[in-house]
Amino acid sequence: MKQIDPKTPIWKLTVEEFLDISKKLNSENKYEYGLKGLAKILGCSVSKASEIKSSGILDKAIIQNGNIIIINKEKALQLFAKK
Repeated sequence: MKQIDPKTPIWKLTVEEFLDISKKLNSENKYEYGLKGLAKILGCSVSKASEIKSSGILDKAIIQNGNIIIINKEKALQLFAKK
């Protein structure tokens, strides 16, 4: 990816440059946190997200230490699709 001046207006970017920038932004947001984050990923209520988490379906996508929950978005969606 070539270096783009941050002061460049969006309308001056090529489609390729714009897609490169958007991919970079999407890859930075790889994780969600807590049951609210899981509910956001799955598009359901927090209580349903808790139920799904407790079922063990998403264990490979979830890291938990005490009350702290970190969810890998991509892996969670892949595991949920296999269900």
